Amino acid sequence: MAADQLSEVLDFVEVRGLLTGGMAATGRWVSRASVQDPLKFFAMVSGSARLTTDGVGDPVELEPGDVAIVNSRSWLELEGGTGDGPPHVIVPEAADPQAGLAGADRHTDDVVIGVRVDLNQAGRTLLLQALPPVAHVRASVAAASSLRASLDRLFDEATADRIGSAFAIRQHGQLLLLEVLRAYVDQAELTPGWLRALTDERLRPALTLMHNEPGKPWGLQELARAAAMSRTSFAERFRTVAGMPPVTYLNRWRMLLAQRALRDGDVRVGSLASDLGYASESAFSTAFKREVGVSPLRYRYRVREEQGEVAVAASPSAGTTAAAAAPIKVRLSS
Repeated sequence: MAADQLSEVLDFVEVRGLLTGGMAATGRWVSRASVQDPLKFFAMVSGSARLTTDGVGDPVELEPGDVAIVNSRSWLELEGGTGDGPPHVIVPEAADPQAGLAGADRHTDDVVIGVRVDLNQAGRTLLLQALPPVAHVRASVAAASSLRASLDRLFDEATADRIGSAFAIRQHGQLLLLEVLRAYVDQAELTPGWLRALTDERLRPALTLMHNEPGKPWGLQELARAAAMSRTSFAERFRTVAGMPPVTYLNRWRMLLAQRALRDGDVRVGSLASDLGYASESAFSTAFKREVGVSPLRYRYRVREEQGEVAVAASPSAGTTAAAAAPIKVRLSS
């Protein structure tokens, strides 16, 4: 079975979808709000609406089952319904994400749900760069059938008030996020970057090698041979699809692995450098700081300090050791 690099990367960047709100309306209506989260998506459970946001020209027309992924926008407006007179203004319910869905009827109402996409620092770099300001995922496309089913299940759980609903909503939010990304990959002409590379069948064998053995000094000839291509053709396709040469991709993949290891445990920096194929700890630390902006030990301490996971500072004289704390599972998103 071929390696599933997309799932692997999504797991490493700790991506998760969390229901943040919903609304149901009849007649003419409009809702305006500022956007606090770097990445959100809005799903049209039933009815239709027009989404407008900063930096995007024409409104996005949302039909039943459609999703709009909003990337690094500061405000948005949703408007829908028909009828005479001014539209009814709907103020999003911030305190209780499910309150706006109380009594919603998908057969008669325009129903919208909002989902926040939580990412760690590496995830923000990867996913935000891979998506346009607004990505429109259409439910009418055959590949989106699973998206429609996931959206219906989340809506049912959010409105049924059953025991364990909070847990179920979190799980369905995760699955809905996955289906949104799958549908987007199938529908869109992806820009060069990691998302396009991970879904390219011709590059998959070479990516599998780099993902499975990141510490090996992979050369262009070996990777091209795995992809059944000439060196020149492989190098050109890789740069076109990934937006970077293979060696740059490999180095960035190593940095993702390093960040996960530093977040989730107390591996020695020297051991980590060796595992990832660096000739010395100093070479690894230099590469890490160039990519992430801080040294490996400073990164580990900063992440845990932000989450309140540890109270032990990483001493500048600690050398190759990490802060002396028991292994802790660190999550960067709530």
